[in-house]
Amino acid sequence: MVSIFLPSWRKTVSIFLLFLFLNGLWDHTNGARPIRRRLLANGLGKTPQMGWNSWNRFRCTVDENTIRETADAMVSTGLSKVGYEYVNIDDCWGELKRDAQGNLVARASKFPSGIKALADYVHSKGLKFGIYSSAGFLTCSKTMPGSLGYEEQDAKTFASWGVDYLKYDHCNHDATNPRERHTKMSKAISNAGRPIFYSMCDWGFEHPATWAAKIANSWRTTGDIRDNWHSMASHADHNDQWAAYAGPGGWNDPDMLEIGNGNMSTTEYQSHFSLWALMKAPLLVGCDIRSATSETLEILSNKEVISVNQDPLGVQGKKVIQQGHLEVWAGPMSKNRVVVILWNRGGSEAAITANWGDIGLPSNAIVQARDLWAHSYLPSNLQGNLTSTVDSHAVKMYILTPTSG
Repeated sequence: MVSIFLPSWRKTVSIFLLFLFLNGLWDHTNGARPIRRRLLANGLGKTPQMGWNSWNRFRCTVDENTIRETADAMVSTGLSKVGYEYVNIDDCWGELKRDAQGNLVARASKFPSGIKALADYVHSKGLKFGIYSSAGFLTCSKTMPGSLGYEEQDAKTFASWGVDYLKYDHCNHDATNPRERHTKMSKAISNAGRPIFYSMCDWGFEHPATWAAKIANSWRTTGDIRDNWHSMASHADHNDQWAAYAGPGGWNDPDMLEIGNGNMSTTEYQSHFSLWALMKAPLLVGCDIRSATSETLEILSNKEVISVNQDPLGVQGKKVIQQGHLEVWAGPMSKNRVVVILWNRGGSEAAITANWGDIGLPSNAIVQARDLWAHSYLPSNLQGNLTSTVDSHAVKMYILTPTSG
């Protein structure tokens, strides 16, 4: 909010940024306007969720030892100290058949201690525990039941086990309206007696950004990500079109992080992390953090980049300029700041310029620029634009703080 007690230049910047946001001028691609959102009233998701998910690395080989050791590693690596809190099992944790009372049952060969004991262990580390189901008769792996027709029963089961997070997928259903099926589970977990973060996944088929904020804390805008440059970049592009619908309480989800899984370079993984942070996407680690390299942990633990993702203003940044393979992404932050990414998607280094008029700053604003990967300020303040040479497939990421204008 703009305060009447701000110095005059700060009021100018605040009013200018607020004007641009309210008039949708962050969106140069489809003319969308910020959306008045009716939110799921569970008090969760005030900032995008941070944690870990088993699927990208382990698929159906996940077991309880993996989850326990991952919780241990979340603490020992320091990831929990910088904000990662959820340890989430994805598909394949249950037996194929329910018990005689119709309850879901943990797969004895992989989770012999049961899910409640596992959740208790994760909680003992100061972390939160997540689980998976699907709005269908079977989950996507077809190795365990989905929750279609069992929403109330399964939600109560999850709550009794101490579940804090539900990823709800979209496989093997009866072709009824996905809004109806996902809303049933939303209502069920809201009535289960325990706050549960609701992560809805219909792969973006029904454009959930336009309707899911009232039932979910996040919603997938894309299909499954893969650990390669093209997949990562295309997911960023697809998620970008829904920026106006995201905000505190409900977030666009372009799928989990692939950082550390080995098929992209360190430079490309830095780009991946930077873009997800600017887009206010969930930061859900998808690698084996027990054996993560120092380079992987350095990327995932970058507090300055994480601060962009967790900024309380909660405005998803956007692509504002594209000139061939050279792009500028930007978004407003709290305290009158602006975050900027210069992204080189091409095959050779190139100079990229962000002009103030394109990123939401008055043309006469003088700013201090903080490089979030170099962890240093540029040597002199800037006016009018920012230009930097960016390596192939790399980003430069800055927070710009006005000092006058």
